[in-house]
Parts: sequence; structure tokens; C-alpha cells
Amino acid sequence: MAETPSQMLPLGAVAPDFSLKNVVDGRVYSLSDFEDGKSLLVMFICNHCPYVQHVLPEFKRLDEDYAEKGLRIVAINSNDIDSYPQDAPEPMRQLAEAEGWAFPYLLDEDQKLAKAFRAACTPDFFLFDQDRNLAYRGKLDDARPNNSAPVDGKNLRAAIEALLCGRQPSEDQQPSLGCNIKWKKGNEPDYF
Repeated sequence: MAETPSQMLPLGAVAPDFSLKNVVDGRVYSLSDFEDGKSLLVMFICNHCPYVQHVLPEFKRLDEDYAEKGLRIVAINSNDIDSYPQDAPEPMRQLAEAEGWAFPYLLDEDQKLAKAFRAACTPDFFLFDQDRNLAYRGKLDDARPNNSAPVDGKNLRAAIEALLCGRQPSEDQQPSLGCNIKWKKGNEPDYF
């Protein structure tokens, strides 16, 4: 497996707005739908990536542990669904339901949002503060499909807890690693 690192969007960057459909219930979500949260976690994921599959249970745990404290979560799939049909809307819906996610799983079919975030890999995490300025971008934890590190979300959890307590996370942040986003032919971004 070739690992692609996240591009580490600059801290303080403003969250890009979006208007994308949730594959579970068909509702269209935008950034303003999460304005009640003290922080917002945007996760670029997909169904077929072994890096995502390895850490799947942690996504629900994050939501269960922090939703009542003010964290809002949105998962986004930007992969080319023509070339990777396992990442198409119906398999996405099935995964979200099987995992019991209470947060939306959105399809970025034209890949514009992935480019706006400079997303590069799955999973790729972006944590925004209450003003929707980027406070953390980086890895979930040290777990990878090819190692025995625990899936505990320690890096991301430390950043979430700092924000929810009114502090800025440490600026010592390590990039996420995973499969590259599967870009449509001719749609590859220029930031690689």
C-alpha cells in the first residue's frame, strides 16, 4: 500500500462552504447546518480504503464521546465513483447505517470540496473551532493497517478536547496518512 500524506492546510484557514447531499437521508447539508457546534470535524473518507476500514469504529466513538460537548462531525467521500463503485451512494449509505453513524456522510461527486480543503488522502481530518477557523489537521492516531498501534484517536482527541475546553490545540501536528483520493481523470489537483 502506498501512503499519501495530507497536505496540511494552513492553521487558521476558514472552513470552505459546501452544499452536498447526505447519502443516508437525501438531505442537503451546508456549513451553516453545523453552526450550533463548538467545533466541527470534517473527515474525508471512503468505503474501500484499508486505512479508513482500519479505523472505522473510532468515528462512531468520537461522535458518541463528544457530540453532547459540542463537536459536530461530517464525513465526506470525494472519490471517483465511476472508477470505484464501492464508494458510490448506495454502498456509502449501507456503510453509514451498518456503523450506526448519527452524523451525515456526504458525496462530493465533482470533487470541488476536496480541492477547496486541499484534501489528499483517506482519511484526512480537519478540525475547526467555533468561528470555523482551522485548528487541527493531521492524523487520527498512530494506527495503520500494517502496524499494531491501537486505534484510539489520541492525536485528534487531544485537539478536540483542547478546543472544547477553550484552548487551541498544539501546533505540533503530524499529517494523516492513507490512500490517495481517487481523482477523476483530468481532475487531479495541482497541489501534489
